[in-house]
Amino acid sequence: MTTEHQSPTDDNPGRVRVGVAELAVASGDTRLTTSGLGSCVGIAVADPPSGIAGLAHVMLPEATSDAEAKPAKSMARGVEGLVAEVEDAGGDADRLEAKIAGGSRMFDFSGVSEGVGQRNVERARETLADCDVPVVAEDVGGDHGRSLELVPETWTLTVTSAHRGVENL
Repeated sequence: MTTEHQSPTDDNPGRVRVGVAELAVASGDTRLTTSGLGSCVGIAVADPPSGIAGLAHVMLPEATSDAEAKPAKSMARGVEGLVAEVEDAGGDADRLEAKIAGGSRMFDFSGVSEGVGQRNVERARETLADCDVPVVAEDVGGDHGRSLELVPETWTLTVTSAHRGVENL
């Protein structure tokens, strides 16, 4: 099962790619993947006993004037949309939990982009708490990019980075 936002790829029907500012929900052994997480945060939400989980690739801590263009451009919209979609797919709101990854400081300049990764992580934690979804694992911060693969059936979030290798959350 997937949301209307994403569907299995033609080259791999068991894998759904989640792009920047997008989200998807699946069940069973369908893999949800996203790459290119720098200051962005990947948020996985699941109802582990049901095998239903979703993944969002969120760009910004706060909404911008064009935040409505993509379902997960801002943290509040992305997290709230992901939680709602997991529940709509059959997830039990009382059993939801989250894992987060990303939020790196990718560039060493002062100015507008400074601290976006850290603010994304803080806002992700706050928004998940507001939705009563506990964060049970995370791999955040640093100065390196990450790619994610989520398997709903096992509630495994695999984080891959050139800097740290592969870690299962």
